[in-house]
Amino acid sequence: MASESTVFRASTTAPVNIAVIKYWGKRDASLNLPTNSSLSVTLSQRSLRTLTTASCSAVYPAADSLTLNGKPQDIQSSKRTLACLSNLRSLRQAVEAADLTLPKLSTLPLRIVSENNFPTAAGLASSAAGFAALVRAVADLYQLPQSPRELSRIARQGSGSACRSLMGGYVAWRSGELEDGSDSLAEEVAPASHWPEMRALILVVSAEKKDVPSTEGMQTTVATSSLFATRAASVVPERMDAIETAIRDRDFPAFAEITMRDSNSFHATCLDSWPPIFYMNDVSRAAVRLVHDINRAVGRTVCAYTFDAGPNAVIYYLDEVSELVAGTFKAILGGTTGGWEGPFGQRLEKVTAPGVSLDQLDSRAVTVLKDGVARVILTSVGEGPVSVTEHLVSEKGEIIIN
Repeated sequence: MASESTVFRASTTAPVNIAVIKYWGKRDASLNLPTNSSLSVTLSQRSLRTLTTASCSAVYPAADSLTLNGKPQDIQSSKRTLACLSNLRSLRQAVEAADLTLPKLSTLPLRIVSENNFPTAAGLASSAAGFAALVRAVADLYQLPQSPRELSRIARQGSGSACRSLMGGYVAWRSGELEDGSDSLAEEVAPASHWPEMRALILVVSAEKKDVPSTEGMQTTVATSSLFATRAASVVPERMDAIETAIRDRDFPAFAEITMRDSNSFHATCLDSWPPIFYMNDVSRAAVRLVHDINRAVGRTVCAYTFDAGPNAVIYYLDEVSELVAGTFKAILGGTTGGWEGPFGQRLEKVTAPGVSLDQLDSRAVTVLKDGVARVILTSVGEGPVSVTEHLVSEKGEIIIN
């Protein structure tokens, strides 16, 4: 039996996703509606995840609060966060109206505490994982019946790509056509179990915040890039069809080429913006050169790069060529670079020589990469949000500092 001092809690972990067909540009900024559809790979939470506890209680101060990585956030100035919470409260009110015996959680102030195990705002889709975890945790707290697909409409309003982090595997965000955004939502193209061999090596070039935030960058590109309209209208729709076919067929060479071409296309529109926007740097370009060198040396496409709005390279490959691809990067960077250990590093533990001889690689790119990568993250395709019993708020409502 709940009392006035009861603290209601629910905790969720949510994954990072990395788009292979990029979301860039909005047809409606207030509703976070994209100009084009996108597709991503959900990454394993064994490597990257956000943990969020949503709690509510009558003993809390009247205003909702959010704490991220130990720091209080100004939730009232975040229209996106407020929109998500308002939508979730409305759904809870409907549940309470249908069953008058339920506690009126929708009337109680929320205390939300969230922690990332990766750098925030460094090109690692932290906002996607963060808003997905927030929406899923509050939905669990409110015991909402909505499916992940239905909840993706809400997460989209917090961060566009967050809608894709509500599901595992290979996820499409359909841009939709309706003005109210009701058909702009995420759907699973294939579960992680369909193509579980997919691996990703993330080269963390910089943990610093981006020079140009994504939202600002999008607005500049939409307003000033002559390449952008063509990309949104014709290039992306064709690539969406092609990459969904590649995923269904587990055709890595096709998946890889589409992924690399779309990353290049996205960054070309950034460069074509006025003034130009640079998310990639010399280290990023060295990674691009080395991926092409590896593929050429092997004589087939075994790896692919993609870059979001940041300098970090995400390199996709299949588990069977781990030694060939990741082993080559390990030989370049050295085993002392952090991140080679962990569940996805087992195949590399005994690697002592590069999978591709370094004399077959661009020596300048090797030097630039060796000096410019802070750490690596080894991961794979993974599952969507998971409800957990690890809470960041105590039974008494106190924030737990890990």
